[in-house]
Amino acid sequence: MTASTRKTVLSLYMRVFRIARTWQAQSGVANDTDTERKYILQEARSLFRQNQQMTDQESIKKCIEECEARIEIGLHYRNPYPRPTYLPPLGLATQKGRKLRAQQRLRKQAKPIYLQSHDET
Repeated sequence: MTASTRKTVLSLYMRVFRIARTWQAQSGVANDTDTERKYILQEARSLFRQNQQMTDQESIKKCIEECEARIEIGLHYRNPYPRPTYLPPLGLATQKGRKLRAQQRLRKQAKPIYLQSHDET
């Protein structure tokens, strides 16, 4: 990892923690605010640790773009949770070779950048 990339990643990490510290739930309820703050911190820690050993510059760049997108979407909608995605038309294919592969490709293409880290879930 280059020095500038490291600086960018660390500044994003600190930005997420600053956002979590000042986060206010849209509902205004203190319990909701605490829950959302804990979610932001837990999600940031787990994703940054998960990608800590990454060395490929292209992969790091995609993770940085995802982080920036999630920050902007969260601040805009005042909701820290990932926005849901919907399957494209004909999203549920039958279990027959070629059709299934085509549907899997469509699902992968339809996944927005802010959900790329949620491949495992």
